[in-house]
Amino acid sequence: MVRSTVITIHVPAVLRTHCGGAADISLSAATVRAALEEVERKYPSLHRCICDETGAVRRHVNVFVNTSHMRDREGLDTELVPGDVVTILPAVSGG
Repeated sequence: MVRSTVITIHVPAVLRTHCGGAADISLSAATVRAALEEVERKYPSLHRCICDETGAVRRHVNVFVNTSHMRDREGLDTELVPGDVVTILPAVSGG
């Protein structure tokens, strides 16, 4: 059984208006999926910026657990341990 653990979600400046200006959010979650579900409950507009209507991470949003991209691990099922930092990083483009 996977247990919830306290982790930190780092929110980039461009998305902070969706979570009351917070740069970091502490919450309990055992996996990346559970962390994003908790974000959906607490900050629905932030969740909509990160995930689509199916719950999948949007194509132009990257999610890192510490220094590893979640897709290089177990995706949304990547397990989290106490002290992990999940970083939300929207892609930047321009011309």
